[in-house]
Amino acid sequence: MEIRIRGSLKFMKFYSSVPKTSDLYVEIDGALALLKEDCEHGNKIPKDRWPKCYIQNFNIQNLYRFELRDGRRLIYTIYSVSDITYCNILEYFQNHKEYEKRFGY
Repeated sequence: MEIRIRGSLKFMKFYSSVPKTSDLYVEIDGALALLKEDCEHGNKIPKDRWPKCYIQNFNIQNLYRFELRDGRRLIYTIYSVSDITYCNILEYFQNHKEYEKRFGY
């Protein structure tokens, strides 16, 4: 089955602004490559912890967290259309504090 990586407008705006030679870009690019191989590579987030904004804006049916170094995270959802599985990156968090705020911890 083919896996394609997509990103929300917010994520794509951020990702395209990161210098391609930076360690951060290399780390995120590596994470996206891993997700392209196995879109369930991250940790599944229990439904009772999903922020309402993700449900309302993206109509998600599942939610995953991919942990990066230094408390950074990618949040994504997975869905399929025909024979293609999409891994849609919803948001990037620069640190654990931002992540906690979004998830209400």
